[in-house]
Amino acid sequence: MTTAPSSNVPPGRDFADDGVRPIAASDRTLHMIGATHLDPVWLWPWQEGYQEARATFRSVLDRMDEYPDFFFTCDQIVLLSWVEESDPELFERIRQRVAEGRWVNAGGWWVEPDCNMPMGESFVRQGLYGQRFLMSRFGKAATVGMNVDPFGHNAMIPQILRGQGMDSYCFLRPGPHEGDAGDTLFWWESPDGSRVLGYRIPNEYGSAPGSVQYQTEKSLGQLDRSLGSMMVFYGVGNHGGGPTKANIDSIHRFDRMGSFGRMTMSTPRAYFDEILARGGEFLDGLAVRRDDLQHHAPGCYSSHSGIKLWQRRAQSAVLSAERWSAVVTAAFGDAYPRADLERAWKQVLFNQFHDVLPGSAIEPAYDDARDQLGEAIAIAKRQIVRAHNVIARRVDIPFDEPTQPVLVFNPHPWPVETDVTINYNGFAGGVHIVDGNGVPTPSQLIQATPTLEDAGRGAVAFRAEVPGLGYRLYRLAPGWGGAGASQPAAAVAAQDATTLENDLVRIELDPKTGWISSYLDKATGIDVMAGVDGTQHTQVSEDLTDTWGHAVVSYAWPGAPMAVDRILTRESGPLRTRVRVERSWGSSQLVEELVLDHDSSVLRVDVRLDWHEPLRLLKLRFPTRVVDPAATYEIPFGHLERPVDGAEEPAQSWVDVSGTVEGTAAGLTVIVAGKHGYDVLPGDEPSIGITAVRSPVYAWHDPKTLDPNGIYEYHDQGIQRFSYELVPHSGDWREAQPARRAALLASPVRAMLESFHPGELPHTYSFADDGAGTVMVTAVKGSEDPAPDGGTRLIVRAVETDGRHGRARIALPVAGREIEADFGPSQLRTFLVPTDPAEEIVEVDLLERPLATGD
Repeated sequence: MTTAPSSNVPPGRDFADDGVRPIAASDRTLHMIGATHLDPVWLWPWQEGYQEARATFRSVLDRMDEYPDFFFTCDQIVLLSWVEESDPELFERIRQRVAEGRWVNAGGWWVEPDCNMPMGESFVRQGLYGQRFLMSRFGKAATVGMNVDPFGHNAMIPQILRGQGMDSYCFLRPGPHEGDAGDTLFWWESPDGSRVLGYRIPNEYGSAPGSVQYQTEKSLGQLDRSLGSMMVFYGVGNHGGGPTKANIDSIHRFDRMGSFGRMTMSTPRAYFDEILARGGEFLDGLAVRRDDLQHHAPGCYSSHSGIKLWQRRAQSAVLSAERWSAVVTAAFGDAYPRADLERAWKQVLFNQFHDVLPGSAIEPAYDDARDQLGEAIAIAKRQIVRAHNVIARRVDIPFDEPTQPVLVFNPHPWPVETDVTINYNGFAGGVHIVDGNGVPTPSQLIQATPTLEDAGRGAVAFRAEVPGLGYRLYRLAPGWGGAGASQPAAAVAAQDATTLENDLVRIELDPKTGWISSYLDKATGIDVMAGVDGTQHTQVSEDLTDTWGHAVVSYAWPGAPMAVDRILTRESGPLRTRVRVERSWGSSQLVEELVLDHDSSVLRVDVRLDWHEPLRLLKLRFPTRVVDPAATYEIPFGHLERPVDGAEEPAQSWVDVSGTVEGTAAGLTVIVAGKHGYDVLPGDEPSIGITAVRSPVYAWHDPKTLDPNGIYEYHDQGIQRFSYELVPHSGDWREAQPARRAALLASPVRAMLESFHPGELPHTYSFADDGAGTVMVTAVKGSEDPAPDGGTRLIVRAVETDGRHGRARIALPVAGREIEADFGPSQLRTFLVPTDPAEEIVEVDLLERPLATGD
């Protein structure tokens, strides 16, 4: 080559490596990772992302034709699936480049999801469907985790990645200026001890379409240069695009000039292999991170309440549909609806994308999300109802003319006791409830759903005790109370509606604040809320932070309490008491209905919020009398203790504050379905705060300032409903069994009216039971690979929930099998269970491969 190298020659000039590089060049290697970050939804609808995947991948393949040394790294498997279904010829070109090793699939997950709000099982399914797609189309799974743009990463991810065959993880956010871990390369270890190599991508996950000089310089400013080699990502991103000719030409030029050291076209796998090859002393010297990686934008955990609730409903529904479908397949030989469930799961997984679930997309994106998650829920409901009817028709229900049979189905693989509500017709004198043996169960008449002048129609709530993943028969019998239907002592509410009391607890409300001023455990004498300031319970604050909550540390801001408008007793009877507290502020109304059962120390609160306050937020705060508090937050498949400092933090479904009350170990757990932004404040009255609602403008990103005369659409205007539970306890949070309570709150039992008929099944039966101990079953499903002989094989997954060693005995009457296994702290284990007793139960990885050959 006769032309001297230059950093700013026009694109297209050929400066490929001719072996000449200045001796003075830095002795480092930059692995230049050609990639594109393509948000399938963000400031555009998914339909636009669908087209852009095809356009971007065509561009990438054209660059491969032009540059024989160019490699491309692809993540987000949904993009490949879109191209496969819309452009088979283009997909075949991708297959050829994968076979060559120049197109590298990384990440292994269906999308780049938010990594704090989805349930643990969702992370398993991201890899289950993503990795199995790669294996089925390309013959190999991803070995490098890649999730560059989510705003935080939960601490259980290393265990999940290892279970899906990945040994490393690339991410961008939070940046070194946002979190407390600034290392470029480190070991990331889950609570169970699983490790992956973590790599924080410097500066950005992509570049401008021209020279890579700016991206490289900024990356070097953030990288740990002592590593000697590092990855720099380049390629046009967000709306796709990929590496450009100008990108690639500039890499060739700068490599020849030695401007930044050696610049080689590479892949994350090549980089991690180089690191791992350095061996023990180097690897042992890397920092070890035993925590989550938080967080870039904590406002995302409370932006757009709708998507959070739809997601939680959809995840719970599809998990229940899997369980019941597995039951009727294993027990009765019904075909397992594998394709329907996969379609439902993929709608759920897609809408966990990190600009959908966090609420940061444009408003029309949530119309699509609602429809897609609605499809998932509809598929799940159809399968649940089908399975319940398959079971119901086999239950022996002798004829008893005055009664109406009711079957109650429990979707959880452990026994539950819970209130059930059902509407009835044809009982003008009301009803009482008896079980299959005619024994009365606590019940009371409540307001019916329809509002009609029909004395025969009504509604009843009753106590159901249902075995694990099973059912129990009850009957509606005519007449309230009925012959010999002795009712238990009532959970009494005082005449002024400010006291809820049963044999276990006494709860007093302050009529001025409408909130609890005493929550006395009668057995221990502990009152975790004695004399607390009830004005803290509702706090309305101005919130001028953007949709993401950029630069936010805490939303525990001073706020105005909502005014108490009315307190009244809505229900009071043998089963439970319900007290209604109505509040208002500005144009908004908050209704909380406090429900105490006759035999429970747990208070459930059903919430109806009608919100009309732009650029404001509402905190629901739960002050306590706990001394020396410690705060524990649920994360996917686990829990973490975090500082008591008022920081806005993500959680799955529960947060606990524990310490002592008058010298005795005690605490309060708050459980809520569909809310994910929390804090725990210190002080004389340590409190748990839930960010119930925020109302920023849709897709509003700092530093954009709002025009005072502008026309905008704001989040969460209108009615939303959710429920939460207050669980006071002695000892620490483990006494409350919050993971199981949260599961039941999010996924209640289902009651269905049934007819009389003979059958081979008894009045009550359990198909699976984990014993309700420290090890909790999270999934019962059909295996992805059917048995070669056409038989049934189940997948059973369980996790240790207390952070301690435990031994599990999981009974599986549905398969005539039993699993006994030891679990380490927070360990996740998965078992393949054939229904043929001659076949062995085998432990498998999260892709359902036998462990011996899974990695």
